[in-house]
Parts: sequence; structure tokens; C-alpha cells
Amino acid sequence: MAQATTNIHVETPGLLARIWNYFVQTAANNPRLRKVDYLRSLSDEELAARGIRRDRIVHHVFADTMYT
Repeated sequence: MAQATTNIHVETPGLLARIWNYFVQTAANNPRLRKVDYLRSLSDEELAARGIRRDRIVHHVFADTMYT
């Protein structure tokens, strides 16, 4: 004789977790942060060809929004 379990419980995240996940997703989809990730994936030689030092990637991407 076969037995089946019918009391399956799926836990959903709470309100704060859902809010947090929203902000994380929003930040992850930001085009500037994707550009930072892309530039960080380049080699030092590729960055030098673009005139960017590795320690100045964030400054380069956000230069129009930050005071120098």
C-alpha cells in the first residue's frame, strides 16, 4: 500500500526579507554597477588601453555624479 504526504510546507520570506531582496535586485540591475563589474573583469593591459587604472574604476564610472 502506498502512502502520500499531503502536509507540504513552503516557507515564504517575510516582509523585511522581501524588501531587502527588492533593493538587492535593484542595485544588481543598475547599469553603472554592471559597468564596474565589466571593467573589473578586464586585464590591467585592457584597462590601460582605455586609460583607466584599476584603482580608479569606480571613479571613472561615477565621475559625472561624484565630486572630485
